Amino acid sequence: MQWEAEALVLAARPHGESSAIVDVFSREHGRFAGLVRGGNSRRLRPILQPGNMVVATWRARLSEHLGTMTVDAGRAHAAEAMADAKALAGLSALCALMQITPERQAYPRLYDTLILVLGAMDDEALWPVLLARYEMALLEEIGFGLDLSCCAATGVVDELEYVSPRSGRAVSRAAAQPYLDKMFVLPQFLLDPSADASDDDVQKAMELTGHFLERRVYLPNGMKMPPARQRLVDILTR
Repeated sequence: MQWEAEALVLAARPHGESSAIVDVFSREHGRFAGLVRGGNSRRLRPILQPGNMVVATWRARLSEHLGTMTVDAGRAHAAEAMADAKALAGLSALCALMQITPERQAYPRLYDTLILVLGAMDDEALWPVLLARYEMALLEEIGFGLDLSCCAATGVVDELEYVSPRSGRAVSRAAAQPYLDKMFVLPQFLLDPSADASDDDVQKAMELTGHFLERRVYLPNGMKMPPARQRLVDILTR
């Protein structure tokens, strides 16, 4: 068994004296782990930083084996973000969140969304907006997407401004009035890609997606939200 693909490094941990077990995410193969010989060496450690792109080649005698992986360096997003605490936090959060996807299952839409976020990391105003949309896509791709198509209470499709914290469905302005203290605000840029998004809109979007990631994905599986994401939220709310 063998494949080769461009991939995003999600995590790398030392294995033995000089090797590393590396988790990558590619468009064609999804999240895959492999043993990189020499991965803990001075030469390869910088390449295997979470957030970097590589060309990975994975080999194993049987498909169910861990397999070995070789990597060639791609764009070093981690090094580019090193001087920007906000961008580095965003990069770390992206990589941490991707580790909730099932192994060896392709998510081409999610990969394409990731590439959009990574490509915008030098635009401080744009990438947080794209990251919030990425979290919406992540929920949808793993089976916990929000229903923002119409009002949960009335069925109308206009003035959708809130989201129910229980159902994950949109609620119109009129229907939400008696329950405003219990509702999440629905930033309009999550409905309309052409809508403007302020810093406050991004924060509200992250509150919304964070709630459903925690309640529908992490807690049911006995897991905690990644600390990297909380660090990002703390930076965005300063």
